[in-house]
Amino acid sequence: MSYLVLARKWRPQHFDDLVGQEHVAQTLKNAITADRVHHAFLFTGARGVGKTSAARIFAKALNCDLGPTTRPCGECPSCVEITHGQGIDVLEIDGASNTGVDDIRELRDNIRYLPSRSRYKIFIIDEVHMLSINAFNALLKTLEEPPDHAKFIFATTEPHKIPVTILSRCQRFDFKKISSQAVQQRLRFIAEQEKIAISDNSLTTIARSGGGSMRDALSTFDQVIAFCGDQIGDDDVQNLLGLISRRLLVATLEAVLDRDTRQVLALIQKIDHHGHSFRQFCRQLVELTRELVILKVVEQPQELIDLNADEIQDMRALIAPVVLEDLQRILEILIRAEADLATSHFPRLTMEMVLVRLASLPQGIAVATLIERLEVLERKLSGGLSLPPQAVKSPSPGIIDEVPPAQETPGKKPEAPPVAERSEQGWAGLVEFVGKRRRPRISALLEQASLLLLELPRLRIGMPGKYYLLADSEMRQAIQDLATEYFAATVKVEVEKLGNGDNIPPSLHQERARQESDRQKKLKENATEHPLVKSALDIFGGKIETIKPIDKGFI
Repeated sequence: MSYLVLARKWRPQHFDDLVGQEHVAQTLKNAITADRVHHAFLFTGARGVGKTSAARIFAKALNCDLGPTTRPCGECPSCVEITHGQGIDVLEIDGASNTGVDDIRELRDNIRYLPSRSRYKIFIIDEVHMLSINAFNALLKTLEEPPDHAKFIFATTEPHKIPVTILSRCQRFDFKKISSQAVQQRLRFIAEQEKIAISDNSLTTIARSGGGSMRDALSTFDQVIAFCGDQIGDDDVQNLLGLISRRLLVATLEAVLDRDTRQVLALIQKIDHHGHSFRQFCRQLVELTRELVILKVVEQPQELIDLNADEIQDMRALIAPVVLEDLQRILEILIRAEADLATSHFPRLTMEMVLVRLASLPQGIAVATLIERLEVLERKLSGGLSLPPQAVKSPSPGIIDEVPPAQETPGKKPEAPPVAERSEQGWAGLVEFVGKRRRPRISALLEQASLLLLELPRLRIGMPGKYYLLADSEMRQAIQDLATEYFAATVKVEVEKLGNGDNIPPSLHQERARQESDRQKKLKENATEHPLVKSALDIFGGKIETIKPIDKGFI
């Protein structure tokens, strides 16, 4: 017996088997139950989402010997013939091959005759948008006044190409793309029935490769089984599909966010060693970065991205200390790089330079931090104080770049601040010191931490739950090394997880936010109490919309 591909072997046979199209199945079942079955239906949607399968199931439901029924028996002659595409009274027509007006005229002549032995004569026209204008016009009269024994089911991937006169005479059902999780569950069921050993990670990869199409995912699954047999490994799936493992993609973005150019180049070398396409690698990085942006701006992203709960938690931990502007810049540069790789004669070099550039970009800083630094600068300048080169920040749109320390004068070595001066600055000084050492992720993490104890050699800090996940042993050791360097003494760092109800001192980030809020409040009070402002409001009957300071020194 010839081999039957999975897409045909496991084709849905009942309405309940239509994965991801429950809204269509329920509506059709309700129509059958209420005996309100329309004469013409239009099934639209992407390829491989179940349009033709739904049409066959609907035809069986209408012509089953037990019907009309919402669950055809699948055993009567009518059901068996429709299942095998051999129904005498159910004609499946390929719209791409029968585009002419003569084909439709033949169909119209056929409609006049009663069904041979079934309840209805049903015409399923696939890719109906391929019919010519004359063919549509020939079909129009039949759709206006169809015989009672005739039903039409049209399927198309491009409904916008169908004339409005045809659309208005059909009940339209839009088939959605199937979520990766739903496809994975179906693949798991089929794998168990076929006695195939495969991990959930590999099934997720296959499901995602289908792009919302169950048929495409099953075709890929067929290919994987042909290559691996009944024992399928994760690496085999990745290599066969030409995909880069998610672990490698996450490691690449993590190296970029850590400003670790050495690790970036090492990962590019690994990609090249495995023979992966750099353009495909860039596309997958774009998709991963898109997921990170969505996670940054959406609280409940399950409907927007195909990630399970564990993956969402891991990704949130990765981007917790990262500002949105950084992710947006990364996404924009990667999208441009993907287009450049299409014509590049040096794809590895192009990818290396793109990622090195991303890893070398200055870190984005929140607007509140920018305002605070500008205020400090203005206060010092208004007091006639000079600023050392290291303290000057140069603003650019949405970003603050740190100016590197001045070059050493030949023969004269700059002196570091005394240990006593560093110690007096305490916790805030340590965090600033970490930032100057160009360790942005550690600095951003410490900004969110609360100081619980600073009695050298002990340094105990508290972190909220979502940031505590980032403080692994490697991160703690890095903090300890930097603190030891800063205080010029041995420091033992302890990290404690903070609960929501804990009475704890505010973090540096929270303290700055509070100061900014107090400043805005005082600004408003000063403005509204000014005599001229009061007079203007009384005269014109207006109200204050916004307040912009022209001299912040008065606050």
